[in-house]
Amino acid sequence: MNTPAVSRSPARHSQIDAVIAAVVVAIQVTASVAVTTLHAGDPYFDGALAGYLLLAAGGAALFWRRRYPVAVLTTTLVLALFANALGAKVSYLALIVAFFTAVLTGHRRAAIISLVIGYLFSVVPGLVPHGNPGPSLAFALGLFAWLAVLFCAAELVRARNQRAVEQAQAREEELERKAMAERLAIARDLHDIVAHNISIINVQANTALHLMDRQPERARQALTAIHEVSRQALTELRSVLGVLRPGEATDPPRAPGPGIDQLEDLATRARSAGLQVHLTRQGEPVLLTAEVSLAAYRIVQEALTNAARHAPGCTATVQITYAGGTLTIEVDNDAPVPATVAARPAAARPPERDPGTGSGIAGMAERAQALGGTLQTARRPAGGFGVLATLPIEAGH
Repeated sequence: MNTPAVSRSPARHSQIDAVIAAVVVAIQVTASVAVTTLHAGDPYFDGALAGYLLLAAGGAALFWRRRYPVAVLTTTLVLALFANALGAKVSYLALIVAFFTAVLTGHRRAAIISLVIGYLFSVVPGLVPHGNPGPSLAFALGLFAWLAVLFCAAELVRARNQRAVEQAQAREEELERKAMAERLAIARDLHDIVAHNISIINVQANTALHLMDRQPERARQALTAIHEVSRQALTELRSVLGVLRPGEATDPPRAPGPGIDQLEDLATRARSAGLQVHLTRQGEPVLLTAEVSLAAYRIVQEALTNAARHAPGCTATVQITYAGGTLTIEVDNDAPVPATVAARPAAARPPERDPGTGSGIAGMAERAQALGGTLQTARRPAGGFGVLATLPIEAGH
């Protein structure tokens, strides 16, 4: 997988390859001419025009090295051997570039074969004509060492490039993982905000409709509660959605964000929906991280939302306990099983709506698990439903 930091367009690649090919052609031909001039009169260095043309062709072949690495390696090897045989002795620069390209693109077998062929043609007498006197033992050993170093250098570069690609992939996967986690967190917040407040608004709207003619004052109170709940929901929605538009200027929040300190306000809104909410705290309160505080708030919010939706008018008990580096959140409601239903045999009872199978419970569990905590839910035999969550107080630091 290529990353934007290291990837280049095909046009950019073509420009780079054209420059490399031109530079290699210039160096090979110029150096061969210089060596031939320096050794004038020596038939071993008697460079011919055909040899220089082969050098130029070998360098020009590098323009296609990315698309056809093996073919270019084979071409430069053959041209280098023939150019050397014709007296153009500086003939291996294009071959070295093609060799590195083959190794870096994963064609290691072809690269090794080219080394073996080039070595044999350099050290075996008679394979290369044009007055080759035959190599000495020192030359054969030195060439072998040089080719070994060349191969090791190419392998090191390949390993470094591969490691860079793997690191880039790991960074990209980490960014994708974080983005997914952020999207899930936003989705959970939106669910909690909308589900809780819409449930309360629905209850209050029904109350207002039923009491509008008989008890207009209570209907007015219900409408007032709808107004307050909807205003609070809009405030929280703006806060959550503001994360999705980091480049836009947003007004600073006029109230503290949701957290464990706002549980009393949450209980008040739940009471306006008809729940009898009792909020208690045990243990010595400690300063919580923003993550733990928000998770505690959302868990209580979702538990009360489920109680208002599935057991309207019930009594809900919320207990917050600080003990042993753990924050324990327990929310129970006492919704009784109707007498007419309880009198029936269990097999004849209609299926109950289970508040523990929706996305709300799953969201609570995800919040707890993300902080290293746990969440348990259970239906009470006599009716009602319980939520028990434990969160490490130090989570999020």
